[in-house]
Amino acid sequence: MSLSFELSVEVSEKYDFKKESLSRIEQNTWVKNQWPLVYFIQNDSLKLAYVGESTNAASRIKNHLANPERRKLDKISIIGSDKFNKSATLDIESSLIQYLSSEGTYELQNGNFGLINHKYYQQDLYKNLFKEIWNKLVEQKVVTKSLSEIENSELFKYSPYKSLNEDQYNSVLEILEGLASSKSSKIIISGSAGTGKTILATYLMKLLTTDVESIHLDELNDEELREINYIVQFKKKFPNAKIGLVVAMTSLRESLESVFKKIPGLKSSMVINPSDTFKSSEKYDLLIVDEAHRLRQYKNISWMGAFKKNNEKLGLDSKGTELDWVIANSKNQIFFYDTAQSVKPSDVDSSNFAKILKEENTLLLELKSQMRVKGGNNYIQFVHDLLNVNRSYPEKYQEENYDLVLFENFADLHSELVKKENQFGLSRMIAGYSWPWLSSPKQTPLPDPSVTDINLDGLKFKWNSTDKDWINSPNAFDEIGCIHTTQGYDLNYAAVIFGKEINYNKSKKCIEIDPSKYFDLNGKKGISDPEILKEYIINIYKTIMYRGIKGTFIYAYNKELREYLSQHIETFRNKIPFRILRNDEVKPYVNSIPLVDISAAAGNFSDLQVHSELTWVEPPFNIAVQKGYFICKVVGESMNKIIPNGSYCLFKQDEGGSRNGKIVLVESTNIQDSDFGSGYTVKEYHSTKNISADQWSHESITLKPLSENDKYSDIVLGDDDMNDFRVVGVFVKVLV
Repeated sequence: MSLSFELSVEVSEKYDFKKESLSRIEQNTWVKNQWPLVYFIQNDSLKLAYVGESTNAASRIKNHLANPERRKLDKISIIGSDKFNKSATLDIESSLIQYLSSEGTYELQNGNFGLINHKYYQQDLYKNLFKEIWNKLVEQKVVTKSLSEIENSELFKYSPYKSLNEDQYNSVLEILEGLASSKSSKIIISGSAGTGKTILATYLMKLLTTDVESIHLDELNDEELREINYIVQFKKKFPNAKIGLVVAMTSLRESLESVFKKIPGLKSSMVINPSDTFKSSEKYDLLIVDEAHRLRQYKNISWMGAFKKNNEKLGLDSKGTELDWVIANSKNQIFFYDTAQSVKPSDVDSSNFAKILKEENTLLLELKSQMRVKGGNNYIQFVHDLLNVNRSYPEKYQEENYDLVLFENFADLHSELVKKENQFGLSRMIAGYSWPWLSSPKQTPLPDPSVTDINLDGLKFKWNSTDKDWINSPNAFDEIGCIHTTQGYDLNYAAVIFGKEINYNKSKKCIEIDPSKYFDLNGKKGISDPEILKEYIINIYKTIMYRGIKGTFIYAYNKELREYLSQHIETFRNKIPFRILRNDEVKPYVNSIPLVDISAAAGNFSDLQVHSELTWVEPPFNIAVQKGYFICKVVGESMNKIIPNGSYCLFKQDEGGSRNGKIVLVESTNIQDSDFGSGYTVKEYHSTKNISADQWSHESITLKPLSENDKYSDIVLGDDDMNDFRVVGVFVKVLV
């Protein structure tokens, strides 16, 4: 049986939202037949909107018209389809609230209660129906941004309007029950990376600040009513409740502050660091702590003096922690916690949380559903077993919905990541701490702008140039991030680089750590037991391997680790778009052209070469083979006006003569090209000459990029750079 249907949806005209228009609205086909539908009420001048769904829209609209807040709106559109059912309209309503709240055109009057992702028959097909609805709203200029543009935004990823899954929603109800009653003053919600802990934290912040007095209860369904009743009880218990969201990690905290600025009812000042809990003249009624495993203790931190003073305020000695501060400065606490994401010695020891769990008034909840990684819980378990060398079955990881690939060459990884960045955005490189931060902008004096930190197969990169919201910074794709700039964030694709400090011991069949090659000084200071350091480093790699929603690309610096990983992860195989000829078929430059990588292109392809040492391919039918031709893959965006990234191009061996204005592949040890790495580049050639009566010489050579991206600049070679400069080939055309 086919599980597809023809998608069709109608977005009506904009009716006036007033009592006098009810008769016209009631003539709408979907309203008249009391069909499940979704509606959108708006005021363009005030930029306010409300989204709802109903099977009795006429009655629901009358209720809205009795609500003073809704009467601020002046137009209503009906969204209907003969494919709608109650579950589908609830789903589409939730999706519209999520996307509209993050799109930015309107401030929504909707609360975030009752937002749950219901599972129902053919749910995946209705996702396409939602896309059609959104496209119609774009066509009507109700909204301007595409779905993918919104999905990559910081506001969408941390929106308190996210639909919760059943696991999360049930946890919310248990949390609310615990807060409303006298049962629990401490709630710990455990869950591995990607189970939606930060989403739940922001959801609760919005939910608990809801103005329940302005809500008309007859507008709500049963699930929404249940949540609202708990909130009413909480507000009776804590009138004008003082609530804060504690985030120890600077980068994530600043991102959440930015989000809270844009959400009605929330303020950036609600997002605080642990020290800020002392600033209030009275205790917080509730502190919600996200990434509680990153709360710090008095160890391996750069601000020991201030830390000690905060401990002294509470009569604590050096054993006092930020966890103690949160508990002392609030009446109730909610901790979102994952012991497996503790990544350095300054993190509060798990034994502190174990003590809290033993208290009578502590409620423990667990999030189990994987919300980030499309590989689901199977991928999470796979990574855990892989890095603990505990896989009991030999098959390589395979999941239809998740793209996990191991790369033997970093240039291939970078080339593939460029494609993912162009296609999906939010694709980033992340590495372990096995390179010093030579380019750090915090150094005095400032390092030279040309300084790089990480060299991988000839490609050179800097560490993240900022530690604040690096993921969304302008240079992020061209840099490599660390655990502290990525923990707590979602990516579409994560390129994870296992550094020099981590390797695999074949004889002992275990992962080993070399502390001398681990450069996070505060991450290893005072650790004498290498097994403890290994546990932190393994946690780092596990955590960054959980960042990618759609996929993870892996590169291991050490060969032995790469070989171990290759037993469990599929290795990237570059697909060549040409037929490779067998040795007995090859007639050099008659029926075949050599396919070379850039290092091979430095050869001269002379008659003395043994043709079996090269890869010979059958040329496209429209290419007349000539001696000196070769095919080379060109990577990067520096020539994208002429040569798309990843194109296979035909070059001809340079025969001298004027090259001005031609595109050439050149070799020089003085070239540092961001796309090709050290030694080679493809650029447009320009030169100036010194000419005398009987001879000439180059004064300078300029290699110009031809790119839509203005980050690429000319490469200028002076007289001192000419000695090892060589034109390898002249560009003929793009083949594929």
